[in-house]
Amino acid sequence: MYEMESSGKIARSHNTVWSVVKSVLRKDGPLRFYHGLSSTLLREVPGYFLFFGASGRSKDELGPVPLMLSGGVGGICLWLAVYPVDCVKSRIQVLSMSGKQAGFIGTFISIVKNEGITASYSGLKPTMIRVFPANRALFLAYEYSRKLMMSQFEAY
Repeated sequence: MYEMESSGKIARSHNTVWSVVKSVLRKDGPLRFYHGLSSTLLREVPGYFLFFGASGRSKDELGPVPLMLSGGVGGICLWLAVYPVDCVKSRIQVLSMSGKQAGFIGTFISIVKNEGITASYSGLKPTMIRVFPANRALFLAYEYSRKLMMSQFEAY
C-alpha cells in the first residue's frame, strides 16, 4: 500500500486495511476475498504434506536436535516443491492490481515463455536462508508446547 500511495495510484485515505476491505466489498463483492484460492491450495496441500512428512518417524520419538532437523528439512522440502506455485500466485496478486492478470495457467505460461522456467524460482535463495532456522524453531516450540499442554491435561 505504501508503494501504491507513493506512486499516486491510491489516496492516503485508502491505505488502511479497513478501507481496502470496504473497497473490495463495494467493487467486487465478498467472493473477491477468495480470489487466488486455487493457487493457494495448490501450494499449501502438497507443501504441508512434505513439510510434516519429512522425518518419516513419529514425532514423539524425536529428541530436540532431530526434531529441529526435521523442521528445517521439512521447511526446505515444502518450499522447494511449492516455490514455482508461490511465484505464480505472487505474480497474479501484483498483476491483479492493474487488472492484467490472466489466471494461474496463463500467468505460469507467460512467465515460462517470457522469462524462462528459472524465473519461477526467483527469490528462492533468501527463502531457503530463512526457512531452515525458522522451521527448526517452529517444530521445536510446537512439539514442546504440545507435550507440556498434554502433560498438564493428563494431570487433571
